[in-house]
Amino acid sequence: MSTGTHGVRRLAPFTSVAALLVLAGCASVTPIGQLLDNPSKYDGKTVRVDGEVKSSAGGLGVGAYQLKDDTGTLTVVSERADPPRTGSKLGVKGKFDALITLGSRSLAVLREESRSVH
Repeated sequence: MSTGTHGVRRLAPFTSVAALLVLAGCASVTPIGQLLDNPSKYDGKTVRVDGEVKSSAGGLGVGAYQLKDDTGTLTVVSERADPPRTGSKLGVKGKFDALITLGSRSLAVLREESRSVH
């Protein structure tokens, strides 16, 4: 008994749903406060955050800026592009690095891999 193409046709809807779930997971935004409240959970992981640029410094293709959402503020380090203008609303994807945790305060940075303007 051969399943032939009938088995493949039955799997096609499930394959599409699985692909959408994977893509949706990649695009999810993590609140900055969640990163700072549990830095060991996210340390070394690629995350996506959204927020407004509060301050920035740099030039010649490198820089750093503070990104703020409703839950907290995070320093973003860019080694590939000049920092964005203060007041810009961005989505940023990058590697989260928990540097130091002292009591209830965490010092962490997001190493920018890509950004999009909202």
